[in-house]
Amino acid sequence: MKNKSQALILLCWIVALASTLGSLFFSEVMRFPPCVLCWYQRIAMYPLVLIFLVGGFQTAKTTFAFSFPLVISGWLIALYHNLLHYKIVPESASPCLEGVSCSTVYINWFGFLTIPMLSYIAFSILVVLLILLRKDIKSEK
Repeated sequence: MKNKSQALILLCWIVALASTLGSLFFSEVMRFPPCVLCWYQRIAMYPLVLIFLVGGFQTAKTTFAFSFPLVISGWLIALYHNLLHYKIVPESASPCLEGVSCSTVYINWFGFLTIPMLSYIAFSILVVLLILLRKDIKSEK
């Protein structure tokens, strides 16, 4: 069972690393300025790269305990950001009152893949992987 836990942590690390590099690419290479909600999602995502990297050498239970609160926080922020982005929640409820608007569309791939949606998908994948990790931890007992 330990190999399954390590594989799940490795997959989490790959998702977190790809997300971090992707967000840095959009802001530093493409010069898309991040909005307030993007910054909050980055605050949740960036430490996960290190947590999952170190988690490969720690117990799965410890890795889960440190990563799950960040993943859930990032997922909730990404969900809210998408609700704003797709105008389900009014712009007046946005924390992005100054600077870059939270509903600005920089990319729109396939008619639905925007930067907030990419973040939501990444956090959703991490939620699923961590739920699988939690089940694996419980089955070891």
